[in-house]
Amino acid sequence: MVAGRPLFSIVLLFVSLGARLALGLNQEGLFLLSIKRGLSDPDNALATWDERAETPCAWRGVTCESTAPHSVTALDLSNSNLAGPFPSLACRLPRLLNLSLSNNFIGGSLSPLSFSSCKTLQFLDLSQNLIVGALPETVADLPDLRHLDLSTNNFSGAIPVSYANFQRLEVLSLFNNLLNATIPSFLSKISTLVELRLAYNPFQPGPVPSELGKLTGLEVLWLSGCNLVGTIPPSLGLLKNLTNLDLTYNNLSGLIPMSLTRLENVVQIELYSNKLSGPLPDGMGAMKSLERFDASRNMLNGSIPHELCGLNLASLSLYSNQFVGGLPEEITRSTKLYELKLFENRLSGPIPAGLGRNSPLVLLDLVGNQFSGELPGDICKGGVLEELLLMDNELTGNLPESYGSCQSLIRVRLRNNKLSGVVPAAFWGLPHVYTLELAQNSFSGEILPEIARAKNLSQLTISENRFSGEIPKEIGEVYNLDQFSGGNNQFTGPLPESLVVLSQLVKLELQNNKLSGELPSNIQKCRQLNELNLAGNRFSGQIPAEIGSLPVLNYLDLSSNLLTGTIPSQLQNLKLNAFNLSGNRLTGGIPPSFNNEMYNSSFLNNPGLCSDNVDFLRPCNRASSSSGLVWVLRSIFILAGLVLAVGLAWFYWKYMQFKTSERKKDLDKSKWILTSFHKLSFREDEVLDCLDEDNLIGSGGSGKVYKAILSNGETVAVKRLWGSLKAEASGDYGFEAEVKTLGKIRHKNIVRLWCCCTNKDCKLLVYEYMANGSLGDVLHSPKAGLLDWPIRYKIAVEAAEGLSYLHHDCVPPIVHRDVKSNNILLDAEFGARVADFGLAKILEAAFGKGGNSMSAVAGSYGYIAPEYAYTLRVNEKSDIYSFGVVLLELVTGKRPVDPEFGESKDLVQWVSSIVERKGPEHVLDPRLAGCFMEEMSAVLNVGRLCTSPLPISRPSMRRVVKLLLECNFEAKVKPPSSKDGKLSPYYYEDASDHGSVV
Repeated sequence: MVAGRPLFSIVLLFVSLGARLALGLNQEGLFLLSIKRGLSDPDNALATWDERAETPCAWRGVTCESTAPHSVTALDLSNSNLAGPFPSLACRLPRLLNLSLSNNFIGGSLSPLSFSSCKTLQFLDLSQNLIVGALPETVADLPDLRHLDLSTNNFSGAIPVSYANFQRLEVLSLFNNLLNATIPSFLSKISTLVELRLAYNPFQPGPVPSELGKLTGLEVLWLSGCNLVGTIPPSLGLLKNLTNLDLTYNNLSGLIPMSLTRLENVVQIELYSNKLSGPLPDGMGAMKSLERFDASRNMLNGSIPHELCGLNLASLSLYSNQFVGGLPEEITRSTKLYELKLFENRLSGPIPAGLGRNSPLVLLDLVGNQFSGELPGDICKGGVLEELLLMDNELTGNLPESYGSCQSLIRVRLRNNKLSGVVPAAFWGLPHVYTLELAQNSFSGEILPEIARAKNLSQLTISENRFSGEIPKEIGEVYNLDQFSGGNNQFTGPLPESLVVLSQLVKLELQNNKLSGELPSNIQKCRQLNELNLAGNRFSGQIPAEIGSLPVLNYLDLSSNLLTGTIPSQLQNLKLNAFNLSGNRLTGGIPPSFNNEMYNSSFLNNPGLCSDNVDFLRPCNRASSSSGLVWVLRSIFILAGLVLAVGLAWFYWKYMQFKTSERKKDLDKSKWILTSFHKLSFREDEVLDCLDEDNLIGSGGSGKVYKAILSNGETVAVKRLWGSLKAEASGDYGFEAEVKTLGKIRHKNIVRLWCCCTNKDCKLLVYEYMANGSLGDVLHSPKAGLLDWPIRYKIAVEAAEGLSYLHHDCVPPIVHRDVKSNNILLDAEFGARVADFGLAKILEAAFGKGGNSMSAVAGSYGYIAPEYAYTLRVNEKSDIYSFGVVLLELVTGKRPVDPEFGESKDLVQWVSSIVERKGPEHVLDPRLAGCFMEEMSAVLNVGRLCTSPLPISRPSMRRVVKLLLECNFEAKVKPPSSKDGKLSPYYYEDASDHGSVV
């Protein structure tokens, strides 16, 4: 064998040369083809890498020299969805200068020899991959390397000592990894550094190395979320070229050193979310280049320096501190100011009258201070003001007429001031405003018909003022309105019918006014209505039975009116958390479902009501003194009952015969269109025969759901959507979204849509049947005992895999937009399926990272991400927040919104407050066995991570799946948390989008 090796080598050489001559491809092309064979390419991103080419210079991602020998100088395969190990063969390209594999699924670890042949490399970007293990030490041996980006991976351990030996490195990006030693001082030896980015790593607690002050060429220093403690070293003031300093999300304390004021070239300083104290340093006026300064969420005090406000700032954020005194007049001189956030301080005095006069002010947030005086009239002179947030101050005077011409406004919050006067007519009709909050002031006058122009208005909150007159019918033209809170005013007249038919309306509060007339019977068209409070008015007539058909109503208060008649039995269809009909003129018996002690306080002060179970009401059947008469009457009733029973049975039999014949007639008359998405073993007439109320298993905001047992023994679920095709012309209740989305999805954890049936009057969706209903129905009912922790964990993982498929494996990606426990269905074995895609949106590439902007908030209360509710921006981070709420539900056993949490709190806030004060064990579901405490705590941490208020801090769904799998019962690696239950910062993702990076 040894003697044969030279012969074998010669044969191999000839084979290689023969192949090369046959293909016409040069050696560099052969190297690249080998790289292609070693990678998984599901999107066929490397389709242009054709072996028939002479050179690879025309291939995607390949750049060559312009002159002979046309060697490859750059290989950029970023954002290509490639998977596999690091292609070390790329280093065999002799003149390679640039190698980028960013945002792929490159995994495994990097061997010490990975870069041994990359001697010419100047630019290396492996960010946003899945690489594990230690940072590569030998990369420091590359003599010409200038840019090294290994961010957003899973590197762990310490930064190698060899990194002190970089000769020409200018950019070092290691943020968003699992590095867990301390930040080493030897990085100061890389004298050529221009950018140092180490943010969001779980470093051991330690100080900012003072030696970093030696990096005199440094322009960017990003150390967010690095577990930094101690004070800010004065040596950072030596970084004369620094333009961006970011030390946010740490535990730095003490004073801001005065030496920082010597940073003459600094453009941005971000110090928020630390424990810094004391006043701002003197001499800030020397920082002539400073445009953005943010020291929010600290313990700073004193006054805001005049010299700071005298700079030509673009953004000033000092919120959540303890500043006192006034806002310096110098702030009005800035010609760049677009953002001023000073909320939650103790600032007082007037708002400078010239604010906004000379600058393109976009956002003004002074909430929660003690500002007084009148509103500045020129605040929107630049014509770009979008957010005016001044609530919880002591402002007085009228709303300036000039505000009515501020067409750019989208959020106005003036609640809880001392403002008065009439609201300008044009202000009611601002076209882009989606939040208008004027509550708790002394405004007067009427809501004017101009409100019809406010086509984007979603939340109208004007309660606790002195508004009067009738509510104009034009409010019904505000089609996106989902919340109208107008209680405690002086409104008169009837409730406009145009208001109660708004399809998006979720909350209607008009309590304690002088409204009169009868309640509109067409209120059943308001199918999203969740809260209805009309207490303390003068409504008369009967309670409309149609209220009982509102599918999601859970708060109903009609107390203290002049309502008469009986309580409609249809109200028993509602699932009410709050119910009050007290103080009316109702008569008759209380419907059986309400005839118990739970509703004792719901019917007070209705003398005409009776009940055999509620103590304070008279009995409905008074006993007679004559027992003989009682016996006779009883006999008569029994006989009448028998006759009635026989009659009803006969009538029901005849009715079913008639109904069956009518259905057959309809089938003959109507032409049904069947669209199938899988091979079917049934016909549409089998499905139609099952659309009977006896088979009804659910009713929601979009329609009714029936259980259909087919002739082949298979069971399916049929959703019949509300309304006819004509009625749905303006909004099809999610039919198109459901069909377009589910029709093309194939995943074991997404509910299967068998087919859809349509005719001119009806739309049906036929799904696989899920025997155990929804997770929400089981988890929050007496059946919750069926869900032990292993089953809950299984549901969490499977639901996460379903959402991960939508976000990462569908092209283009799909955002569900209504992730909640009621939209996770359970089969007979408690396998989980994500369902109900009526709100789903496809994220086209054109939307970019910000996502699509919706005209109004969609989703379910308790599950809506905070930034979605305020910005209406749709992206996958909204789904991740909602899924985090589901995880918290599984771990705690509690609903997303519950009176137990206190006013203005939801499950996320409740969990956070309890965990931080008492520890995670105090929020775990007590019904589960204690032996799963560790696993439950791990999933709790994943849920808290997903519900981070900052979208940047939430992991992708693919990473959520990975984190959940690490929470299994045998896993040794747990999602990290500190002993007090607080999340470690190194799980922050997408840090490259962080606002601190210039």
